[in-house]
Amino acid sequence: MTTPQMLLAIQIANGYGAQPGAWRMPGVDPSSYTDMDAIVRYAQAAERGKIQLVFLADTPALTVDLERETPQHAIDPLVVLTSMARGTERIGLVATGSTTFNEPYTIARQFKALDVMSHGRAGWNAVTTSTPAAAANFGSPVPPRAEKYERAHEVVQVVQALWGSWGSDAWVRDVAGNRFADMSKIQAVNLQGRYVASRGPLPIPPSEQGQPVVFQAGGGAHGLELAARYASGVYANPFTIEEGRAYRTALRQAAERVGRDPDEIKLFAGFMPSVAPSRRAALDRRRRLDEAIDLEQRAAYLGMMIGLRLDPGKLDEPLTTRQLAEARANPGDPRSARALEVARTGWSLRDVLAHGVIDYHPVVPGTAADVADHMQQWFEAGACDGFSLAIDVYHDGIDAFVDQVIPLLQERGVFHPDYEGATLRDHLGAPAQYGLDPRLAATATAAG
Repeated sequence: MTTPQMLLAIQIANGYGAQPGAWRMPGVDPSSYTDMDAIVRYAQAAERGKIQLVFLADTPALTVDLERETPQHAIDPLVVLTSMARGTERIGLVATGSTTFNEPYTIARQFKALDVMSHGRAGWNAVTTSTPAAAANFGSPVPPRAEKYERAHEVVQVVQALWGSWGSDAWVRDVAGNRFADMSKIQAVNLQGRYVASRGPLPIPPSEQGQPVVFQAGGGAHGLELAARYASGVYANPFTIEEGRAYRTALRQAAERVGRDPDEIKLFAGFMPSVAPSRRAALDRRRRLDEAIDLEQRAAYLGMMIGLRLDPGKLDEPLTTRQLAEARANPGDPRSARALEVARTGWSLRDVLAHGVIDYHPVVPGTAADVADHMQQWFEAGACDGFSLAIDVYHDGIDAFVDQVIPLLQERGVFHPDYEGATLRDHLGAPAQYGLDPRLAATATAAG
């Protein structure tokens, strides 16, 4: 019996790294935000490590104060992935495209074009958008949650129908017979829903994998339903093994309810490793990254997580015995238990923060073995099918992960030694699909 293998996605977005202070670290070019050569090098390093895919999250709005922070997202996900595609051969290429503020024809055309030119390596992360700044950029209000997801179902269905509107064998390319394509196999889709519509067809032939792979990253019952129906990969943010296991179980059960094989859907848990020769060196690395952040504000947030009013003037001191006795994990914040656990081990407040206890994914600052141990433990416990890696500093952090952590995972038999195929579907073990999933056609909400 084949040993299950974890899947890895790597986030390469703004050119710097997952930590706000990455742009100020030694050796980092402050202009990397727009340097496609640098970003392609990062993708090539990930491919050297046999990582299955690059993932570019996106919110179509400026979401940070650029006075002191770098943008969180790429200049444009599809442009960046196209650059990566030209500099790589095997790694998958996945980006977010909003179902709330994009029309399905635009999504279908852009992602299938990427899929064709990358020889079947593209994926679309189909998510709704809730950011008011993004809504303002499109001149629209943020729709109610239920409406957003109703539209999302329609958009995915129309997009997939458009992807399949150029028949799989329609491109005949008969030079002698003066026949470029068989138009009887390139058909309009004529789909009209409550929120979106498209006539089609899409004038793009299939790629080596047919059409792009659908991913999903929404939470709650609506997001779960969207993922269960359409996604082959799902991004999630569990902070404990128990949370990951529960969400993965719910996702698989939801897939079964709509007639899909639950093994078709892979859960990627967010993870933020900081690799260094020792745990102390890793904490010092993260402390340098924290210099670009308002530590007083972070200390105040940590205080709310553990029920204490913390003095920002005492960042280099551990909690007192009295504070430890009074501290309580905030039941409304899943990170709080971990924050309190770290604080109770005697670290200074600055080091507690350096452990990443208030970051948006679990953080492991330590040696390659420490990072590999965390990943193996979560994977073998069934908390995920793999990880979405948010590397602290791309400049040296991607190489450290690829050259130090991946060999350990391979030696332990939990990560593949090489790509087994050439397409993103191959990497994920996702079934072939061209056009709408016929198992879901009977329940389609975007009726003709």
